[in-house]
Amino acid sequence: MKCPFCGNLETQVVETRVAEDADFIRRRRQCGACEKRFTTYERPDVNFPAIVKKDGRRIEYKRSKILGSMNLALRKRPVSTEQVDSAIERIEEKLLNLGLREVPSTRLGELVMRELRKLDKVAYVRFASVYRSFEDIDEFKTLVDEVRR
Repeated sequence: MKCPFCGNLETQVVETRVAEDADFIRRRRQCGACEKRFTTYERPDVNFPAIVKKDGRRIEYKRSKILGSMNLALRKRPVSTEQVDSAIERIEEKLLNLGLREVPSTRLGELVMRELRKLDKVAYVRFASVYRSFEDIDEFKTLVDEVRR
C-alpha cells in the first residue's frame, strides 16, 4: 500500500478490525519511511448488471429504488424490515447469478413481484397492478383470482 503522505510503497499493517456490520475491514497502517499512520478500508467490489429500461436507456442498478418500490407496496402491511432486506438480497443474488452485463427492467420487475408474492399477497397485487399497468378491471380481477388460488 502506497503511503498517502510520502508515496513510499513500504507500509506495515499495525491493526486490523472488522466493521461492526461486517461490511468492510479497517486497517491501520504505518509508513516505513516517514512513520506516519493512516487508515485503509477494504470492501467487496460487486458489479451489478445495468438495467435496460423499456425505452432503451441503461441505468445503474440501485438497491434504494427496489427498496422504495417494495416499501410502497408493503405500506401498512405486517412485514418486517428484516424480511424485506432478505427479499432484496435474494433478488440481488439472482441478478448476480445471471452473469449478464445488462438485464431488462421487466426481468427485474418480475423478480420483485416473485419476492413480494412470497412476502404478502396484498403487496404483490398492489405492485403488480402498477407494474403491469392494467387497462381494465378484468385484468385486475384475473390477477386477484390468480393470487387466491
